[in-house]
Amino acid sequence: MDRYRKGAHTIYDIKYHIVWKTKYSYGVLKGDIALRARQIIREICEGRGLQIVSGNVRANHIHLLVSCPTDLAPSKIVQYLKGKSSYRLQREFRELQKRYWGQHLWSRGYFCATVGAVNEESIKQYIENQTEENGDFKIWDLEQKTEGNKKLKPD
Repeated sequence: MDRYRKGAHTIYDIKYHIVWKTKYSYGVLKGDIALRARQIIREICEGRGLQIVSGNVRANHIHLLVSCPTDLAPSKIVQYLKGKSSYRLQREFRELQKRYWGQHLWSRGYFCATVGAVNEESIKQYIENQTEENGDFKIWDLEQKTEGNKKLKPD
């Protein structure tokens, strides 16, 4: 996989580390259910333009590192993954329907963190060290600049 992905007018590298767990932390993701969950997640990701960088199915939770297009919010990614996988797993494995009679395989929440090649401090320094050709005015300065007797306030 190339480091950067390309769209019609974009070049980007967006990766999310996503973790979600089974409702009540029941350890039901074992054997055939775990293998099928992995396969379903791969199919969902392929259908939505997500590239799986790494993944791990544990007995009561799933870790996923995905590279995603610019038009997908993390909340939508998780909605697709949890919703479709729950529906399909419960339809295929009747024992899950008995345990999760309310048809909710996954707990409500999830964890999501961005992953990048550069840390926040490096980006801040890069932005702060940009120079203008005809002056040193920085649009995001927090200090008020003066021009003659007139004070300019930051946007």
